[in-house]
Amino acid sequence: AFERSAVDFDGDGRRDIVGSVPDALASAANYLKDAGWVSGQPWGYEVGLPANYRGPSGRRTRQALAHWDRLGIRRVDGTALSGNTAAALLLPSGAGGPAFLVFRNFDAIYSYNAAESYALAIAHLADRLRGGGPFVTAWPTDDPGLSRAERRELQERLIERGFDAGEADGVIGPRTRAAIEAFKASAGLPADGRAGARVLQSLRVQ
Repeated sequence: AFERSAVDFDGDGRRDIVGSVPDALASAANYLKDAGWVSGQPWGYEVGLPANYRGPSGRRTRQALAHWDRLGIRRVDGTALSGNTAAALLLPSGAGGPAFLVFRNFDAIYSYNAAESYALAIAHLADRLRGGGPFVTAWPTDDPGLSRAERRELQERLIERGFDAGEADGVIGPRTRAAIEAFKASAGLPADGRAGARVLQSLRVQ
């Protein structure tokens, strides 16, 4: 990545991403450009879901904004969605928490560090530095997260029931989230990919 994207921005004749702030910032910017960053476009924005939303979600499930609009999704200020850009619906804490429509620039940040929580934190920090406000929807506190051992147990129980959760390694990746969504749909639960205490308890009792 250094050989591909690092740049000498301070003009001293070498690329130094450790000792030179200009080189470090410009190299990170160049990395994002190489990853598909579209200048002048947002990474995404917070949206509101209709009551009891059970539609699709996930970073890989991209649809036209008109599709999300037909499902009753609106920006948090209540305005309808507009534009021709495809977007994915991100539900980092399930349907009961904040929801986001994310665009190509979100994926560029994600490529820097493949964790949705990281990409969301960086994107939100950038918005706040530009004067943006906090998220409108509160993060839920009634569905605790899982320890590494509990995440492995979650994956093992999904696999036992025939859901493709990948390797039971305690890492909640796209395959595990898809398996959680499929299980929740089969159990009549809101079909999101959140790996929380509720879904683990449901797997334990079923």
